[in-house]
Parts: sequence; C-alpha cells; structure tokens
Amino acid sequence: MSKQSMREEAERLIRETMEKRNLTIKQGMTRIEAVCGKCGAPNRVQAEKGQARVKFACKQCGHKQETL
Repeated sequence: MSKQSMREEAERLIRETMEKRNLTIKQGMTRIEAVCGKCGAPNRVQAEKGQARVKFACKQCGHKQETL
C-alpha cells in the first residue's frame, strides 16, 4: 500500500466517523525539543497549549533555563 493510498484511506475513515457521530478533536500538550545552554544535552519539555517559553532544568547537569 503506497503512502498516498494510506493517506486517502485515513481521510475516508475520519470523514465516515464524523458523519456517524460527533467526533471531538482536542489539542493537548506540546512537546518541545530543547538543548541545554550549558552542557548541550538534548531535553524533551512539555508545554501547555499556547505557551512558547517554558522553564525547565537540564536532565544531565541540572542547569535551570527557559526554552526559546
């Protein structure tokens, strides 16, 4: 099955589900990939809907900072 046919199948299933009953789509938490400014380690930080900057502490060195 090609990617295009899989995409079309998914769209068809969503359309059919929405016609049958009310389907609510909710936005959840945003995951931000941040890099520590001190040691350079990658960190995965979760932010609430609508927030762009989140305070976090590096998982390796503990340096407290904000995402960009």
